[in-house]
Formats: sequence, structure tokens, C-alpha cells
Amino acid sequence: MNIAFRIIRSASAAGLAEEAARLGITPTEDLLATLQFETSLVGGLDGPAAAALAEVMRYAGGAGQRWQVGHQHGALLAGTDAQYTAAMEMLRVAGRGLLADLIDDARRRWREPRGVARCGPLTFEWGRRTYVMGIVNVTPDSFSGDGLGADVDAALAQARRFVAEGADIVDVGGESTRPGHAPVSVEDELARAIPVVERLAADLPVPVSIDTAKAVVAAQALLAGAVMVNDIWGLRRDREMAGVVARAGVPVVLMHNQEGTAYRDLMGDVAATLQESIDLARGAGVAWENIIVDPGFGFGKTAEHNLEFMARLDELKVLGRPILLGPSRKSTIGRVLDLPVDQRLEGTAAMVALGIANGADIVRVHDVREMVRVCRMTDAVVRDGWRASSSD
Repeated sequence: MNIAFRIIRSASAAGLAEEAARLGITPTEDLLATLQFETSLVGGLDGPAAAALAEVMRYAGGAGQRWQVGHQHGALLAGTDAQYTAAMEMLRVAGRGLLADLIDDARRRWREPRGVARCGPLTFEWGRRTYVMGIVNVTPDSFSGDGLGADVDAALAQARRFVAEGADIVDVGGESTRPGHAPVSVEDELARAIPVVERLAADLPVPVSIDTAKAVVAAQALLAGAVMVNDIWGLRRDREMAGVVARAGVPVVLMHNQEGTAYRDLMGDVAATLQESIDLARGAGVAWENIIVDPGFGFGKTAEHNLEFMARLDELKVLGRPILLGPSRKSTIGRVLDLPVDQRLEGTAAMVALGIANGADIVRVHDVREMVRVCRMTDAVVRDGWRASSSD
């Protein structure tokens, strides 16, 4: 059984009704009345399974509604943790233990820390704190105005400063991904990025990541000392990339991206595409603990889309993997605040803090010193750091 399980974070009954309507579903009144509890959408079922799931949730005291859209069947559920637990036990008694186990696994992935991973000299302990990735653009046309070109010395100086300011990872990119950017040949990207990766990997005490969607560039960067791959197309643009990452045994960031900004259901579509990338990685042999997901702030999304998924970022925790967020200096901040790219520090700080509160594990930023401070302060609240310092 290949179910699709989602936690839905609609702020109001109207919001849930609007989202459900986009999917062709009309929520019942009793379901809309239970929004203060955990609301989930389960798809990929057959008709009897959907009916059984909705029924046991109602018997457990929650709300459950079977739905059908075309040939697709599923259930819309809402209830407390105890009601979900009781409903899953009823499912098992009814002989649907596999479905109950799949839902329990999905809910556990959403709630629990996501383990540990090695990245060169760094061990990621997901959930303990937020990790900061500093951006080193070795391009002449970065949207943020910080492109260094193929200047190895300038890149090293910037990376050293980032490390001194608290960066955990340095991410090197040799091709601009700004809107309207001109594609860069493999040869040009290699010429820009590889000398920088090699120098930084030899000099820095922190891991170096390569930001590329090209398998050839990733492979050469890994040989040059990179220990992470950051792919803005989530392994879906160059199908050789998954094999490169698997053979190297390094962490990979799988970002959501698409051509255009049309969505049937924003969070559902983003989650489904990220799941496709996860499946590609796993199918190639990438270790589960080496997978990181990125919702792709500013990629294939309008400003409204970016603001919505920021508010609902924690829905993506159901994928069971740590989340990287990259809102730094993006145009959505400029649009909201009516500010140019060099005046978006405070807006970036707000996005970083909100992202951490909603589940982000890594933030990718230009302004490392300031964002490290934002992360530490937010972690002190969000990750129970206040308990350790409660005597201050």
C-alpha cells in the first residue's frame, strides 16, 4: 500500500475548506469544528479502506470523513493524539494493521527528531540546534550582488570570515540560479567552482558543499574535497546525480523546484515532488540518514506561495528528513518590505526565526554573523535551550 499522509496546518475552518475545495473535497461541519487538534489528509487508499479509516476515527471520538475525487480515495481526519492512537488500534482489530502501521510511521516521522548524519568533520544532530550554511557564490551574476567570480583568494577570505562568524558549512556555487539567469556550460561551472572547492576543503575546518544540478560538476567537486551536494532540482534534472551521491556516501540536499508557478495544492504538490526526489535517492542507494529536503523558497513559487509555505513549513516534517531553508535576501522579502536586496537583513532574520520555529534544521544565508545570532536566540526558545539557561 502506497499511502500519501499529510498533516494540514490551516489556521481556520475557512482555510481548511478552501484547501480541501482545491482538491475537490468538502469537509463536514464536525471536522471543521476540530481544527485545534491534529488534522491530516490520507490518500492512496481504496474505497473500503478509506471508509474504515474515517469510521474508526469517529468511533475514537475524533472526526473522520471519507472522500473520493475521480478514482482516488482517501480520508480527512482530525483528533487528539489519544484519538489517533485509539483509532489505529481499532484498525488493527478490524484486520487493517498494515494501514495502521503506515499512518503511525508517518505521524512518528512528523513528530520525532530525525537522527544523526556525518558530513566530513561535522556530525549533524538533528533537532539539537540549527545549523548555518554560508553562501559562497563564485559567479559574476548572483541576484544578491555577492558574486565573486572565479576569484579563489576572495572566496577563501569570505569563507574564512564565515567560519569565524559561526558557519557550520560553506556552500560553493558556480552557476547563478536567480530568475532569468543564463545557463552555464559544464566547462565554465567546473572552471569557477572546482579550484575554490579544492582550496576551501584544504583550508577550512568545516564541511564544504557543492551547489550544482550537474552530476559531472558534483563528481569533480567531491573529488576536490566537497562532502555534501546541494541540488536545486532534487536529482530530477540530471538523473546521473543520484548515483554520484550514492557512490560518494555524502549528504545531499534535495530541493523542490519546478518550471512555472502553477499548483493544484501547494503543500501537497511540494511534498509529493520532494518524496519523488527521496525515492530517486533511495533507489540509487543513497543512505536514508544522508537525505535533507529543501522546499525551495523562491523557486517556482510566487511571493504568496513563499509566505504560505513558510507558515506551514512543519507539514513537510512528515517526510521524515531534516529541512534546509534558504530565504536569505530573496525577492519575497523585498516585495513585502519594499526594499532592495542590500536592505533585507531584518526580513531575512524574521524568515529564519519563523523557519526554525516551524521545523527548519539548516538555514542557508549570506549574512552569517547576524543569522548565527538569530539561530542561537531562536534555538534557545524553540529547542528548550531556555531550560538550560533558566537560572540566568
